[in-house]
Amino acid sequence: LFDGVYPFYSQQRKVTVFDVSSIIVIVVFLAFTCSFLLIIPGIRGRARLYWTLRVLLSLLVGAVIIAVQFTGDWETGWVTANTSYKSFSHALVNADIGLHVGLAGVNITLRGNPVNQVNETIDYNEHFDWSFDADYDHSYSEGLERGLPSPILYVAEKFTTQSPCNVHRQYRISGHYASATLWVAFCTWLISNMLFSMPVLVYGGYMLLVTGAFIIFSLLSFSTVRNSPMCLIQFGTATLHVGYGGSFWLTLATGLLCFVAGITVVALHHFNLDLLKTFFDLREDKAEECQEMTEVYVNTHFVNKGL
Repeated sequence: LFDGVYPFYSQQRKVTVFDVSSIIVIVVFLAFTCSFLLIIPGIRGRARLYWTLRVLLSLLVGAVIIAVQFTGDWETGWVTANTSYKSFSHALVNADIGLHVGLAGVNITLRGNPVNQVNETIDYNEHFDWSFDADYDHSYSEGLERGLPSPILYVAEKFTTQSPCNVHRQYRISGHYASATLWVAFCTWLISNMLFSMPVLVYGGYMLLVTGAFIIFSLLSFSTVRNSPMCLIQFGTATLHVGYGGSFWLTLATGLLCFVAGITVVALHHFNLDLLKTFFDLREDKAEECQEMTEVYVNTHFVNKGL
């Protein structure tokens, strides 16, 4: 104890929505985008617009598939409540408590209103990992040893393996399979780009449909957590409710985009192949291959012999 106050030990904090891994993914794809924008002035005519649309949409899909693996807002919830701040203390604080669920763990946020209350700065953001190579209960025990505020420990306890809520296993397995299907979607996205560059346009469209299907499968996998009834997370008269967050809806939009793009490519292949080749800048090359000879040289010797 220090002057009768429980010590709060330093810890490695993690940002609620974006962490270092997400930032690295975004920077890498932005580097690819900037590199393409540097060479796009060398493409002539209307093909420049077509190339820009194809490349930017493809990079957007790839960036989303990888980035949402590391974000922490697949499910989110906030509540403002008057709650106890420490164990064995009757002092109440007014704070915003946030819950942010990702594929690999959960973030719990505690922010005071105002931040400075009871002679302390109330601004916490703690991450508890439940991936297969992590021990959630151990992380929770470390939080107890560090003396984390009571609201954070109360919310974190709901996801432990010993909790009566019994949601830990469901969230862990659902997040694991959602992540796995997203990695498969990333592989099919790479294959679709290879097929478009070969070019085998219709098969590239089929692989886009497969990419969209695996993205939707990841959402369905994560949605299975709704099959387990969630315990009430209540602070006095206020209840913390969670709903699908930004990463979930962004992933859904990306999957639908893949479906729309794939269906468009397949439909154009069967009903308007010339327009599809024009969009992929292939019609001019085809025309050059099939171009008729403008001059013909005739050997008069064979003509005179009737050959």
